[in-house]
Amino acid sequence: MLTTHPFDDDHLREECGVFGIFGHPEAAAHVALGLHALQHRGQEAAGIVSYDGTTFHNHRGLGHVEDNFGSESVIRKLKGSMAVGHVRYSTTGETLLRNVQPLFAEMEFGGLALGHNGNLTNAMALRRQLVRRGCLFQSTTDTEVIIHLIAISLYSTVEDRLIDALRQIEGAYSLVAATTDAVFGVRDPLGIRPLCLGRLDKAWILASESCALDIIGAEFVRDVEPGEIVVLSAEGIRSVKPFTKRPSRLCIFEYIYFARPDSVVEGTSVYEARKRIGSELARESQVDADVVVPVPDSGVPAAIGFAAEAGIPFELGIIRNHYVGRTFIQPTDSVRHTGVKMKHNANRATLAGKRVILVDDSIVRGTTSRKIVEMVRQAGATEVHMRISSPPTTYSCYFGIDTPEREKLLAARYDVDGMAKLIGVDSLAFISIDGLYRAVGEPGRNSAEPQFCDACFTGDYPVEPTDYINAKTDTKQLSLLAEDSH
Repeated sequence: MLTTHPFDDDHLREECGVFGIFGHPEAAAHVALGLHALQHRGQEAAGIVSYDGTTFHNHRGLGHVEDNFGSESVIRKLKGSMAVGHVRYSTTGETLLRNVQPLFAEMEFGGLALGHNGNLTNAMALRRQLVRRGCLFQSTTDTEVIIHLIAISLYSTVEDRLIDALRQIEGAYSLVAATTDAVFGVRDPLGIRPLCLGRLDKAWILASESCALDIIGAEFVRDVEPGEIVVLSAEGIRSVKPFTKRPSRLCIFEYIYFARPDSVVEGTSVYEARKRIGSELARESQVDADVVVPVPDSGVPAAIGFAAEAGIPFELGIIRNHYVGRTFIQPTDSVRHTGVKMKHNANRATLAGKRVILVDDSIVRGTTSRKIVEMVRQAGATEVHMRISSPPTTYSCYFGIDTPEREKLLAARYDVDGMAKLIGVDSLAFISIDGLYRAVGEPGRNSAEPQFCDACFTGDYPVEPTDYINAKTDTKQLSLLAEDSH
């Protein structure tokens, strides 16, 4: 049974990760390594589809990349010089084997494997239309909508069918797809989700983040542009830009939390951006204290920047147990509720008798923050101040991040003082929206034309969440097959 670790439910979940390669004799092995580097983007399931010139080969499973692709025998079966892979955290559809990507379908033109990072905001509306047309859905994921749109398109080439499908979908998406003669990479017109292009010898690679190129020794070439389709084939690389150019709206949470610190996203080092966020946070909300302590691991770079700017010592006052994952199976309810110590433990020697500034990346429901503050106080801290390296998360995300319903977001229900009281800190402060923008290289937020997608902080959605709006007035859901997730 796959269960979510109880103290991970207070973080925004990383969407998914995609990886594709064309023209390498060990394609599947490189995809497996790339997915390993992208594991942080999805820890519920992993899959790879390869093509050897005659046959598509597929292996998909629940759990981590290592659990599914750690054996040489599995990789050997995934023959071919082209392959696409996917790590999944479910934002739409349950964690079931039939939802594990890449999804594969036999088309009029041959096989198609498709992996998707993001979330379609009109998937349910499209799905209803497709079901009325007679399309038979096998999964509960929004990605299958794209496959059906490609299948029913009246255009002749794969590329034109793909463009036809993309013109009908709304939301956030970075896609990798494999056909019998090419690997495609696609980024949505606003560039909400990241995707980059790399090269290894004569092979071309697509990946959600640059850290996935590093692990296989590939060279980073460039970011795939918003609205761009990159086609990797025997002829080399070709770029198609079928959409009207629009201002980019990359998800700003990539810099706060989602991307790995050693990645470079849109030309900006994630690690350096997080340190600058911490520096801005210190300038905006410094308080007298003895130590700056990160909530590991995501709070570490921001805490380093905060400590340097504030002139206060940085200490690892909380130690994280790296061997408790999201899929840890809790034996009993009593054990499950013993507290956050299964994942975090206070380093009493650095906290006792100290005024502590805790730095974390976000507060979602507030449950974990409250437990950590309590743990730090029990370790002897005389004062506990919390500083958050994002503005208050007051709105739900519909673009591939698993945020709770708005009424469950702490910042949507309380002001900062109310939140501080609830989590038990002496003071609480968040970085301002302009401070966040400054930290990632902008003079501030342009409210007329925001440079990033920041809807979870501002409610300014770059794409209308059609399904969410319709759900308010239409409670009818498609009947879905229940399935054991073993």
